[in-house]
Amino acid sequence: MKWEGNRQSGNVEDRRGQGGGGLGGMLGGRSIGIGTIVLALVGSMIFGVNPLTIINILSGGGGTAPVTQSAPAPAPPKEDPVAAFVSTVLADTEDVWTDLFKQSGANYVQPKLVLYSGRTATACGTGQAAMGPFYCPGDQKVYLDLDFFNTLKRDLGASGEFAEAYVIAHEVGHHVQNLMGVTGQVDAMRGRVSERQMNALSVRVELQADCLAGVWANHADRARQILEQGDIERAMDAAAKIGDDALQKRSQGYVVPDSFTHGSSAQRVRWFNTGLQTGSVKACDTFNASAL
Repeated sequence: MKWEGNRQSGNVEDRRGQGGGGLGGMLGGRSIGIGTIVLALVGSMIFGVNPLTIINILSGGGGTAPVTQSAPAPAPPKEDPVAAFVSTVLADTEDVWTDLFKQSGANYVQPKLVLYSGRTATACGTGQAAMGPFYCPGDQKVYLDLDFFNTLKRDLGASGEFAEAYVIAHEVGHHVQNLMGVTGQVDAMRGRVSERQMNALSVRVELQADCLAGVWANHADRARQILEQGDIERAMDAAAKIGDDALQKRSQGYVVPDSFTHGSSAQRVRWFNTGLQTGSVKACDTFNASAL
C-alpha cells in the first residue's frame, strides 16, 4: 500500500501509556466493533457478543455510561511509524468522506481516532483491547489498540498494510452509518425484536460497514493510487478471516449461524468487494438487499 508522504490527520489522540480508564457503565452508548477477535480466539467466549454493543442490544440494557472528563490526549509522536500509518489512513478516509458528503449536500463530521493500550474510558463504557477495534457513537471516536494488528497477523494470518487499513476504514464506516442515522434506527429496535432478529440486524450493520470501507478504498485509489499488487487480495483475506463462521469454527469447532452478528466470511468479502468495485454508497444498502 502506498501511503508514505501523504497527509496525516490531526484527529488522532495518543492515550498509550496513560493506563486504563475507570470502569464506568459498561453498556451506555453502544460501541460498534469489527468483532471480538481476541475473545473468540483466546478467551473461548461466545463469539459475536461485543461487550459494549451486542450484549446491550440483546439484553435491553440502557443508561449512559459516566465518562470522566480529562484533558485531550496528545498527538502521537511523529517518529512512530505505525502511528504515522494510522494517521495517514484516517486522513485518507477524511478526504474521501468529506468529498462524498459534500456531493450529497451534507457536511462530514470527522471522527477522532484514539490509540490506547489495554483499556481506556469511552462514552460507551470502558474499552478493552480484547474487544478489538471499535467505534463509539456516544463520542464519535474510533478506538484502536495497535496490538490488534499483531493479532491479525499472528493469530489469523491476515497480513499487509492494506488489511490493516481495511480495519480502520471499517470502523470509520460505522461513523458514517452514525452520521447517516443508521445506527440510531437499528438501536431503536432494541427490545422490540427477538434476539435472532437483532443478530440479523447486527449482521447487516457490519456488512454495510464493510461495504463502506470498500467505497473508501475505491475513491482513495482513484484519487491517490494507493493500491499495490496484492493489496486487494490481502484485504479480502482479512475480511474472510474475521467472518463469524471462520472465527466460530476456529474457537469452538462448530458454527451457529443464528448467533452471527458480523456476517460470514463469504458475506464480508462480498460486501467489501461491492463497495470497492462500485464506489457507491447506494450499493451498500444491506438492509434492503434480498440476499446477503
